[in-house]
Amino acid sequence: MLVLSRHRDESIIIGDDIVITVVDIRGDKVRLGIAAPIEVSVHRQEVYEAIQRENKSAGRLDPQEARQIAHVPPPLRRDTRRVRDDD
Repeated sequence: MLVLSRHRDESIIIGDDIVITVVDIRGDKVRLGIAAPIEVSVHRQEVYEAIQRENKSAGRLDPQEARQIAHVPPPLRRDTRRVRDDD
């Protein structure tokens, strides 16, 4: 594991297009800002692990349960386009 020290408003860069910036430090908590391409998933570890558990349990559905889920409409997608303010 690479360990880096950063102050507030300092960043690290991963690859060519991921930037992690220290936004704030309060006591033992650090707030990070993460700029990454839209196709890169960014999750807190506990959220990522919950997603993985759900994916594994979904893979174990019996065929009857899967047929019932097939009739549920897909979730609405949020609009990820950025709006420019040219004013």
